[in-house]
Amino acid sequence: MRLTRFIIVLAGFAACWLSKGAAPAGADVPPESVGQVAQLPQPPHAHWGWVSDLILERVALIDLDSGRFLGMINGGYGTIGPLFPSRRSEIYVPATYYSRRSHGERTDTVEIYDAAKLSLLGEVVIPPRRATNAVAFGHSALSDDDRFVAVFNWTTGTSWSIVDVEHRTFTAEVLTPGCSLVYAAGARRFFSICGDGSLFVVTLDDDGHEVSQTRTQPFFDPRRDPVTEKAVRYGNLWLFVSFEGQLHAVDVSAAEIRFPEPWALISDADRAASWRIGGIQHLAVHQRSGRLYSLVHRGGADSHKDAGEEVWVYDLAARQRVQRVKLRSPGLTIYGFPIEFGKTWAWPFSRMSDWMLNTFAPAYVSAIEVTQDDAALLFTVSQFSGSVGVYDAMSGSFLRRVGPTGWTSDTLVAPWGGGR
Repeated sequence: MRLTRFIIVLAGFAACWLSKGAAPAGADVPPESVGQVAQLPQPPHAHWGWVSDLILERVALIDLDSGRFLGMINGGYGTIGPLFPSRRSEIYVPATYYSRRSHGERTDTVEIYDAAKLSLLGEVVIPPRRATNAVAFGHSALSDDDRFVAVFNWTTGTSWSIVDVEHRTFTAEVLTPGCSLVYAAGARRFFSICGDGSLFVVTLDDDGHEVSQTRTQPFFDPRRDPVTEKAVRYGNLWLFVSFEGQLHAVDVSAAEIRFPEPWALISDADRAASWRIGGIQHLAVHQRSGRLYSLVHRGGADSHKDAGEEVWVYDLAARQRVQRVKLRSPGLTIYGFPIEFGKTWAWPFSRMSDWMLNTFAPAYVSAIEVTQDDAALLFTVSQFSGSVGVYDAMSGSFLRRVGPTGWTSDTLVAPWGGGR
């Protein structure tokens, strides 16, 4: 409610300043040349981040250093979850379209984009059963050798659509009864999470057809303390965190999937102070340093989707917390326009906007991500705003606000500058 009231109060002021900053009537604006195709600088920079927008049905590319809006990829119905291969300059986007936008004949595809021009290269039509949840974690996966994309289907029944993105073909539908979502576990292997806390593991052949399936023992208790689906990949480990803050790792390095001993991100003392994990995208990992970033807030039971106010940083090798980062509001926007005050005034009034956000606006961070270079950045968003907060990922110091990226900010991706 604090954030809602704050936005309502600022909206009136914002409207005045937006209208004040508008171009005068009759101003000459040089015409643009249409039909041009620009190309992004290559190779991609590690500090380029992607921000998805459920309302505008797109994912925007932002330079986190300069604040420049570099480009975007439009998608279909629902949240966009782009996949980035390491061996090709392409981007894969599972998408759903209706012939009359919100209804009519449905077409599901895996779209293939040029990563330098952000232009469409082609598409592969798949069965019209793709899951279109608002939060799209675990809804698609790219095999470790970049050959196959598996798309999660949900029609009450569950399955995967397998696409060979090298040969641009749909190869098979794999049934996953009683198990949901999809995660990569090798060059030819994927897994789903089942209702009893076990994993359903499927291996494909080189033609993209199922050759074997296995079911593991449960690695968490879904009745006592379920994990969220918002896992992050650290090398050959998938890191899942439970509602109560237990970290459960899934080791996919060997022929048989293994489960290392769980450990606690939230101590008993932290829990007594009501600290909990939370947010739409509450985990990020920096591969080179082995640091795990966890978004936390103070709240009660079942508040695992509530926005966060701090990021706690862990040394994965030592299994201990090494840092706490107090978050600031990433910034506020209305219909893609930033709410700012005094930007055109003389110093010190030109800093009024940042001062007001830092002083009065709650952090209300819903998603976090970390870039994968040595000078790593932690960046944050609030779901109902189009601005991004940027921090030094090692020191935790706040650097800047970037925006706007769109109307809303749902999920974040920082695909370049590192690896598993």
